[in-house]
Amino acid sequence: MGIRGELFTTQIMLENRSYFFNVKENRTGDVFLQVVESKSRDGADFDRHQIAIFSDDMQKFLQGLDKSLSFIEKDRKARAKVKAEKKALKDEKYGVSDTKKVYRKKTEKNKEERKDDGIKRTGRILHVVSKRSADTISENKTETDKKL
Repeated sequence: MGIRGELFTTQIMLENRSYFFNVKENRTGDVFLQVVESKSRDGADFDRHQIAIFSDDMQKFLQGLDKSLSFIEKDRKARAKVKAEKKALKDEKYGVSDTKKVYRKKTEKNKEERKDDGIKRTGRILHVVSKRSADTISENKTETDKKL
């Protein structure tokens, strides 16, 4: 027998909680199951709750637990069924859209194939870049200045 009468211990760790299932024996020789929930609080302290189920009451406890688990499973299935029916009604009302959007990845090959058309493409906004060179712009300015 281990420390504090422990015969067997197992631990289940979740995100912010730990559950311990300890099989213990008390001083009079009674065997019981101790279920302990330990929850982290503010990173430093722990909330700790425990229940003890003695071996005489274990069958009743397990029957209650089994009934609870059966209810949870039936409820989960019923909710999934209702959700599927709602989806079917919605699809029937608005039509089924089996088409999925397909996005293609830009590759170097696609960039090389594109011809320079003077349009600078950055996201959704199109910037039109003039095809005239700086020399022709300055020549046009000098010609208009001469006319004035």
